[in-house]
Amino acid sequence: MSESKNDRLRRLFEENDLIAEDTMKLKMGGKQIPIILRTGIDKIQAKQKIKVSYDILYHSDDLKRCVIKATGIKGNQSIETFGEVNEKNCKSDYPISICEKRAMARAVLKLAGFYELGVYSEGEMDGLDR
Repeated sequence: MSESKNDRLRRLFEENDLIAEDTMKLKMGGKQIPIILRTGIDKIQAKQKIKVSYDILYHSDDLKRCVIKATGIKGNQSIETFGEVNEKNCKSDYPISICEKRAMARAVLKLAGFYELGVYSEGEMDGLDR
């Protein structure tokens, strides 16, 4: 018998030592989307021994628009994913840091198996259609 989505999520949370304070739920329509906060992302990265490297692919002269590629490695698995910021999805005075945070969180969540179950990072909340 295959494991249900909720059972898989519960197992991933336990395996990565996540606690309630590492997460939140985002209400979207009639659903609640699980969100992992930065503390949880850091726990997952450490527990899963995920290494992440970055390449800045683009940034505007005023640094308000940026795209960073993150390459995540876990054992013999690797993944490339992106973080992006622009004036519509980032109000921070540190957009490149936000861009890096988004890219890293996506790489970690994808390699750890959370992303396929519909779990996002807090850095992606601005980009989720509500």
